[in-house]
Amino acid sequence: MKEHCLTGKDLYHERQSFRQLWLWILLLFVAVTTIGIFGFGIYRQLIEGRSFGNNPMSDTGLIVTTALMVLLNIALFGLFIFGNLTTTIDRKGISYRFFPFQRKFRHIDLRDIEQWEVVKYSPIKEYGGWGIRYGRMDTAYNVSGNMGLRVTLRNRKRFLFGTRKPVALRDFMERLMQQHHDRIDQ
Repeated sequence: MKEHCLTGKDLYHERQSFRQLWLWILLLFVAVTTIGIFGFGIYRQLIEGRSFGNNPMSDTGLIVTTALMVLLNIALFGLFIFGNLTTTIDRKGISYRFFPFQRKFRHIDLRDIEQWEVVKYSPIKEYGGWGIRYGRMDTAYNVSGNMGLRVTLRNRKRFLFGTRKPVALRDFMERLMQQHHDRIDQ
């Protein structure tokens, strides 16, 4: 759940993880509830010898379903523990990866950026939440918060990259894009 940001003259690097308390409480509630219900079912049906529910499944089915629920909850926790958004910006462009859904970094060349701005946005209203989200006009990569770098490419595609450091990102992009335009003008 660690996040970090490095900025310098030639590099902006930000790695964000899911660290929202409400998310972890929700995940814990779901895990305790599902495992608790199936655990009670195993106790009642296998230990007490009484049927679990109005239309009980077989003992084997109950054991297998309980094991699947445990594995599903472990996988869900793992997804949020190891999931992260990494954004790196340098003189070549923007590299980004939303792990574990994107194993390799994707790249946007600086020359392809027509317009950029650091914006405040509504993750729920505009994208339906956090993660890799497809909105009406662009694709968002966000983990938490409501600030991001919105980039419009020359081919009219738009991307939004969430950030926890909007001021540092805006300052970096202003310097970088000014240097880029100065190089082009020469």
